Amino acid sequence: MTPPRRQNRRHAPLPGRMAARAAVTAARPRFFRAGRLSPLTTLAIRAAAVLVLVGIALGGHWFDRTGLRDNTDGAVSFLDVVYFTVITVTTVGYGDIVPVSTSARMFDTFVVTPIRIFVFLIFLGSAYSFMLRQGWERWRMGLIRRELKDHVIVCGYGRAGSAAVAELLERGHLPETIVVVDENAEALREAEELGVATVEGDATHNAVLSIAKVEEASSVIVAPGRDDTAVLIVLTVRRLAPRAGVAVSIAAIENELLARDAGATIIVNPVSFGGQLLAQCTNGPHVADYVADLVTRGGKAELRERPVRPDEVGQSPHDGGNSRILRIYRGDRIIGFWEPDAARLQAGDSVIEVIQAGGGAP
Repeated sequence: MTPPRRQNRRHAPLPGRMAARAAVTAARPRFFRAGRLSPLTTLAIRAAAVLVLVGIALGGHWFDRTGLRDNTDGAVSFLDVVYFTVITVTTVGYGDIVPVSTSARMFDTFVVTPIRIFVFLIFLGSAYSFMLRQGWERWRMGLIRRELKDHVIVCGYGRAGSAAVAELLERGHLPETIVVVDENAEALREAEELGVATVEGDATHNAVLSIAKVEEASSVIVAPGRDDTAVLIVLTVRRLAPRAGVAVSIAAIENELLARDAGATIIVNPVSFGGQLLAQCTNGPHVADYVADLVTRGGKAELRERPVRPDEVGQSPHDGGNSRILRIYRGDRIIGFWEPDAARLQAGDSVIEVIQAGGGAP
């Protein structure tokens, strides 16, 4: 299945509650930092600056050309002024043409000398930007990439992807443990403001996901904005990382089965979930508020999944102090807290519990 060409999409702004977090994490290491100007545009701006500076020096020398002396033929032509200006700006001069008047010497001292320094800095900055920095960035990105393990990869930084990254950071994930993959450089710049690592490319390609070290990732969140692309990304992820957890956002209900067959661990349908949540509001004014409280970090309570601890084996799930176990996963079975089989916890069980936001029970 080949996905059609992806359309440009507008990305939602970062949530307001992330502003403080962004200010702290913006300077942390990341894979890729896209410049706001293309390299060609940057080079053109610097070349124009050099021409302007040289033009200022050329105009001053031509205006005060009577203060110059040509030791070769005694006459100072326009070409001699051009030659003298370029040589003076770029070097210390050869002595064939020299300033002899006080005004010419002062112009060289207080105007041409600063111009020479600025031109030198522009050339040095260009050499760093287009040669040294590229090598430095490659080395730095390689070092960061080697340290990646058990990280979270977010494929797609649209509305759902950016919200997922914001929620991960709110839940205590370090920015260095999150990698965003997207084809949109503008979207990646927004992600970089949070300090997360980014990879520019199509997440349906093996090479792109390999750069993000998907084989070492603990979880992959797939939210490209298109169901066909999402299913293809899930297939690619599952092929490269068979043990990673894969959560995918699917818009159409009929595509949920495709995503599950592709290997998705968790399927989230925002439209279906939103409709169900709206319908629940008919049962009372606080149902939707409580559900939002459970699934977001900003509420008073939150859901947590964890394995049963050794000291809990044989105990009742109702004996928890600051937590309440709602569901037990025992092999392929799903057991509610009201069922008889939930009377005692067993080794190997996984539980879903409600805890106090910010930590709650250990």
